Amino acid sequence: MTTTDSPTAAAVSPPPRAPRRRSSGDTERGFSRIFRWIATGAGALILATLAAVALFLLLRAWPAIIASDEEVSAAVGRIPDGTSLLEFTGPLIFGTLLAALLALAVAMPVAMGIGLFISHYAPPRLAQLLSYLVDLLAAIPSVVYGLWGFIVLAPVLKPFWFWLGDVFGWFPLFAGDVAATGKVLATVAVVLAVMILPIITAVSREVFNQTPKLHQEAALALGATRWEMVRMAVLPFGRSGVISAAMLGLGRALGETMAVLMIISPGFLVYSFEILTTAQHSTIASFIALDFGEATGLAVNALIATGLALFLITMAVNMTARAIVARRKEFSGAN
Repeated sequence: MTTTDSPTAAAVSPPPRAPRRRSSGDTERGFSRIFRWIATGAGALILATLAAVALFLLLRAWPAIIASDEEVSAAVGRIPDGTSLLEFTGPLIFGTLLAALLALAVAMPVAMGIGLFISHYAPPRLAQLLSYLVDLLAAIPSVVYGLWGFIVLAPVLKPFWFWLGDVFGWFPLFAGDVAATGKVLATVAVVLAVMILPIITAVSREVFNQTPKLHQEAALALGATRWEMVRMAVLPFGRSGVISAAMLGLGRALGETMAVLMIISPGFLVYSFEILTTAQHSTIASFIALDFGEATGLAVNALIATGLALFLITMAVNMTARAIVARRKEFSGAN
């Protein structure tokens, strides 16, 4: 009698399962997760750097903030005895804001005009050439702008400043004795305007180029001229971007050092609107650059305190710009 194996003995073990192949979706999700962590880390790094800079400025400026007026005036040396930190920082803040706002007032109309010409009026080849030239202005070092303003621009503008003083001397900005050298805050404002021009122009140009073609074609189809199309479609759409460009340029003008230092003769403890008079103004950045090399002890803390003031001003300007852009976004046509 033939015997057969038992079922348990004859059972065959199941074949091994094939390894699960990684799908393209899993790979994409993995890359997406890695990119998210990298982006989050980059954002956190920016915040940490900003906080570290603010903490450094506050800690190093604190000895000057809590020092007495006599100690501050004795340490700085270039101010009268008994002058407090606020009393000599206030005029520096005033001069910084005055120079930056004058530069912005000069640069904004020119930058917007260049941006509109490049984006909507110039032939393609000329527009491309002008774009390269404008971007090239941003690569010029500030010390070169300072030399140009000191050697070339100041003598050229001197007759114009005398004319402004003679004709519009009743206006506070052009009152006072016009400096014979031309090296005044008005010249600084023109140099700063040229320096911030490429920033404002480049951003404005890109914003104007993003205006929807349908908006422009609809305006032209309704019989609008080129300028009316720009006024009704392009400018409202790019308003928030132009404001952002202006704030970027203002931030550059607020922190400029060498160009200001090389042109004007610094003045201290003076609140003056007379931009054609010499030795009336100074800025925070130029004041720090002029005195930091020879400062020791509490004088270093006082200079860092002025730098803290400039840091806070720049933050306030950027926060104001963000608030304006956020309020104008829904009316810009971008939505």
